[in-house]
Amino acid sequence: MSRDALKTLFHPFATEAVPMPGEGARVIFLGAEAGNALPEGFGAQITAVQPFRPLFRALGEGAVPEPEGENYDGALVLCGKHRSENEDRVAEALQRVKPGGVIVIAGSKEDGIQPLRNTLLKLGLQIDYTPKYHGVAIWLARPQSADAAITALKKMPATVEDRFEAAPGMFSHDRVDAGSELLAGRLPTDFDGNAADFGAGWGYLSVMLAARSPRLNRIDLYEADHRALEFAKHNLARNCPNLNARFYWQDLGGEPVKEKYDLVVMNPPFHEAQAADPELGKAMIRSAASALKLGGRLMLVANRGLPYEPVLASEFREHGETCRNARFKVLWAKK
Repeated sequence: MSRDALKTLFHPFATEAVPMPGEGARVIFLGAEAGNALPEGFGAQITAVQPFRPLFRALGEGAVPEPEGENYDGALVLCGKHRSENEDRVAEALQRVKPGGVIVIAGSKEDGIQPLRNTLLKLGLQIDYTPKYHGVAIWLARPQSADAAITALKKMPATVEDRFEAAPGMFSHDRVDAGSELLAGRLPTDFDGNAADFGAGWGYLSVMLAARSPRLNRIDLYEADHRALEFAKHNLARNCPNLNARFYWQDLGGEPVKEKYDLVVMNPPFHEAQAADPELGKAMIRSAASALKLGGRLMLVANRGLPYEPVLASEFREHGETCRNARFKVLWAKK
């Protein structure tokens, strides 16, 4: 997310196109990010909502991972790269702001702000907007009745393979990721120790490990997206209710893992915004190395072109490749 989008979000207040919320006002900030000073005179108490752990940690005290409260005087909505997630945030704002309260939305062109503006217009919402800082700011007064708009914008969870649920904005929310599926088919069938799923998402690999290794003692799921972790809890309860599982909302790139494991499985993320960044996966590999017991194993899947082998060689005693196809490779390493 460009810092420009934050500047765009507060531009309508700075130009007085939107009244500045004063002392005593309550504003909910959906998709909140740190890094922009509030305009002079912005006196409202802000409830900052951010489910992604690295961004949440930068917000400081008072931030929450999920929306809470109602009858806010206004809302700020910062768009991300997922269209459905953006629409869902606007629906959340409409639900939680009192009638007449001002909702300000901003994003860059890459965030899909133009399609969002068109969607709001088609729903009959009375909006104003202005381009600024390579993005667009949109604002509207919350109508007296917003039920129809909320229903149209609110996104329901997707059902995957008739046994998992996930929500828009999560990694591979509407299907099993092909890389994860390739790794799942190579997971051990006789594992009976303690495992961890790094970047667990909505829980697919954890469920598959439990299914293939019924004697699995315990699995800990680590995930930076708070929403995905909540869905993982439901998916594990549904598919393997007797499994001993623990759940950690954690930034594996910035928060050390305190436990030690016999096995770590992962399909590490390699994108930050729209850009590929293999450093994310490398940081997770290093985190896995520090979390494994002597003799413990790492199993991961990656796009074929990602250069993970050098970091595996530097962090582990042994490493190799299990298999590959046209798109992915399954790698292993032993501590």
